[in-house]
Amino acid sequence: EVHLVESGGGWVQTGGTLTLSCAASGSSFDDYVIVWFRQAPGKEREGFSCLGTRDGWKIYRDSVNGRFTLSTDNARSTVYLQMKNLKPEDTAVYFCSARPQRVNTGSCFTPTPVDYWGQGVQVTVSS
Repeated sequence: EVHLVESGGGWVQTGGTLTLSCAASGSSFDDYVIVWFRQAPGKEREGFSCLGTRDGWKIYRDSVNGRFTLSTDNARSTVYLQMKNLKPEDTAVYFCSARPQRVNTGSCFTPTPVDYWGQGVQVTVSS
């Protein structure tokens, strides 16, 4: 079982930068897909960036591509999400999830029944 803890959320003005962390424990970090989701008020949870911990591949939705950057520190079993040029529409609760690479057979943005989840952190971008 994987235990995930997000940190780094907060309040920022439009155009600002925040970096979120997703720290994993409880299982080997070697071959997982880490997916960041966010859920804005009144909207469904949406996956927007994925990273494979073994090979380091990354995928971003168009809405964040070029503004958000994933990185990983495998020694610390931590994935970082740097978010630049933040917009009010980025306001949401941000969650990281983890699933074994072997079950990631479809779109990585789609949750699976075996995903492990963090507790979420609030990101608020003011205009």
